Amino acid sequence: MNSNPQDGTSVKKYGLALHTASRELGLAITNFAGDSRCQTWNLDRDLATHLHQYLVEFIGPQTWADLAFIAVAKGPGGFTGTRMGMVTARTLAQQLDIPVFAISTLAAVACSSSKKSISNQDIALQMPAQRGQLFGAVYSVNSNSGVTELFTDTVMTPESWQEKLDNLENSYQVIEVGSELGWSVSSVLELAYLEWQMGSRPDWSDALPFYGQHPVKGH
Repeated sequence: MNSNPQDGTSVKKYGLALHTASRELGLAITNFAGDSRCQTWNLDRDLATHLHQYLVEFIGPQTWADLAFIAVAKGPGGFTGTRMGMVTARTLAQQLDIPVFAISTLAAVACSSSKKSISNQDIALQMPAQRGQLFGAVYSVNSNSGVTELFTDTVMTPESWQEKLDNLENSYQVIEVGSELGWSVSSVLELAYLEWQMGSRPDWSDALPFYGQHPVKGH
């Protein structure tokens, strides 16, 4: 995440990212000019109890006024955790009058995974969903432009997903996405910053979660 000398705001201000879509809470903050930090906590069901406390403690020594934008993992992931992160990000962005970027959980994993691979293959991600289904998505990753969505985050049967993979034109790497994803919060922030650099300033009201499934069977 490099600073952009032509964008004085990005150097003076900070971006904050929240990842609550899994059992891990992930927080990251940076001014994209050398001052950055990232931390995760395995809170599981205690997320609701500790989220705001950890957030307030984490942001110091910066203040809320130092934030230029907020990024949040929008899912797929746990229903309650994803909702909490989204509500927190939207509320902060509304009160601070700053943009909020809702970033796909799977896109963030793709971005993180690409840094560990020397290949130029597309990245196919699969993540367990409820009732025997799974979430699937395919992304290509470019170091300059982040990730490009080739197949949008979708919930489907394992058979449908395999059919999709069989029909992909390019070579690909399959990533099994686990249940602890707070570590990818830095990629949530990185992808949001790429959009920020391109001039995007999404309103807090446009930030919506992606659940894919209703938590109650039959819906």
